[in-house]
Amino acid sequence: MLATALVSGLSLGSIYGLIALGFTLTFAVSGTVNFAQGSSVMLGAVFCYALAMGLHWPMPIAIPLALVACAIWGLIVERVAVRPFVARGSNAWLMATVALGIVLDNVVMVLFGKEPRALPSSLADDPWVIGTVGIFPLQVLVPIVGLALALAVHLGMHRTSLGLKLRAAVENPDAARLMSIDVTMLIALTYAAAALLAGIGGILIAPLYNVAYDMGTLFGIKAFAVAILGGLTNPWGVVIAGLGYGLVEACATTWLGSSSTQIVTFSAVIAALVLAPSGLFGGRTRVRV
Repeated sequence: MLATALVSGLSLGSIYGLIALGFTLTFAVSGTVNFAQGSSVMLGAVFCYALAMGLHWPMPIAIPLALVACAIWGLIVERVAVRPFVARGSNAWLMATVALGIVLDNVVMVLFGKEPRALPSSLADDPWVIGTVGIFPLQVLVPIVGLALALAVHLGMHRTSLGLKLRAAVENPDAARLMSIDVTMLIALTYAAAALLAGIGGILIAPLYNVAYDMGTLFGIKAFAVAILGGLTNPWGVVIAGLGYGLVEACATTWLGSSSTQIVTFSAVIAALVLAPSGLFGGRTRVRV
């Protein structure tokens, strides 16, 4: 039971960390976060399902197109629900991103239907049996992909010219503009990247669960809790917090039952934040209003 909980927890935790990285990206560059991030999780899974199962396109084509759709969605969120309010010095983007996510969820409900659907994958069909423990290959792949993407984000921020521009925009947006850095475009790109990361999470988790119009709601809430817990300004802290959250959730489900899972995990988050209000690995943060 312990081994099964560990495997499941690491897999889930990697997804939470991956989605939470999106919160970290947008907050670091713009001081705002996308509360429609959970909808990006759903959009990636639903779009992939529609292309692969509805149109019978091969996965190597369906997955990139689904991720492109997620990136475009991120651009729409930034342009429609964030930029106009930030430009006026209003914090209404908080509600606007929530509202836009609800709109997308309900549009998908109308077009896709309410019934959850399975997304078949050869990586989630035949488990590897190690002793008495059965592990799906996808459960091993998910943490690898999650950590690899976290490393890619880290290297991109510190080893590329685009990352240098992003860091300049974070440190001093006005000075960055004087250096001909298009800060507005960079913020839009981070929203696209954040939605893309969430879409990857949705596609990875879909074969292990079900594809549904509301699947991203709880994932988005948990990922935001992970982002706060890890420290919004610390990408690696967010990833570590995601893994920890996933392990606590899996252990609570295994030994206490699914009815107690959310009670235990969110109580643990509250307790941790009482001890470390800025997150376990974060410094002081400033939300743009």
